[in-house]
Amino acid sequence: MADIFLSHDIKRLLSEKFLVIIGDSIQRAIYKDIVSMLSDRGNNFYLTDGDMRVKGELSFSGDTLLKGGCQNGMTNGIDYCEIRQYRNDSFFIRFYFVTRCFNKKVEEILDDLKKIPPDILIMNSCLWDLSRYGANGWPAYKEKLKILFDSLLKTLKPSCLVIWNSTLPVSTEAYGGFLGSKARSQKQRLPKDILAANEFVYNLIKDYPFDFLDLHYFLRYHRHRLSKDGIHWDMTAHRRISNLLFTHVSEAWGILCQAACHPNSTRVDWTARRRRMEAAMHSHASTPLWAQSLQDSAKITRK
Repeated sequence: MADIFLSHDIKRLLSEKFLVIIGDSIQRAIYKDIVSMLSDRGNNFYLTDGDMRVKGELSFSGDTLLKGGCQNGMTNGIDYCEIRQYRNDSFFIRFYFVTRCFNKKVEEILDDLKKIPPDILIMNSCLWDLSRYGANGWPAYKEKLKILFDSLLKTLKPSCLVIWNSTLPVSTEAYGGFLGSKARSQKQRLPKDILAANEFVYNLIKDYPFDFLDLHYFLRYHRHRLSKDGIHWDMTAHRRISNLLFTHVSEAWGILCQAACHPNSTRVDWTARRRRMEAAMHSHASTPLWAQSLQDSAKITRK
């Protein structure tokens, strides 16, 4: 189950936090839904179909395209690049598009995260891993996941909340620009491959201090919310995903949310809970870690 998070709930939860989302077009839609609720657009509006279909645009709801996208040419290939960022005095969210769970591009991302440590990292790239790298895709995925988790362990601070989103259900009639011709001939098998991949990650992640959020389980009976391509999901599904994510984050941080579905609940003292959360993470600095890193970088540049 998930609480219902309104715009003001998310703003309180993510205040002075650095959130990083890494993955495919579904993870990009998750990023856009969060940005939409944090931006001036706000007011708990859903994403539109156009918002979710468009990729690589220069700006969405006040965010910035940092690299790739329409600046470098729009393709459906494995070399496609897109890095987006939404940032103001209170919030810092970045999205990295990847087509494999671990490769040179992901190594470069981890180098970025060493400079500016995130508070939350959310990730999934499974559909590309399984569908675009031939017969070796599945065994390579298992090997690269272990490399990824080991690298995250070395790169991220212990206080970072790492969430692996399980891969969502797909239709046996799925189609889409990123699916190659070989993948189309194997589309009947893709739903079962996804289940096997989710089970593998679930068991693997037990050996690491990371979290597994089973979105597949929560949306398995919501296939009417699938888009026509049988891969992507509509705006109501993405709002449910956002609620599931923020419920998980709240529970992980020991923060209770006064959700809209509990009108008679006691009002939360967010200041006290934030202090307890920071104490639990051994973080007593008044400036967020990502802001400190930016200030340190500026000092080095001036020198």
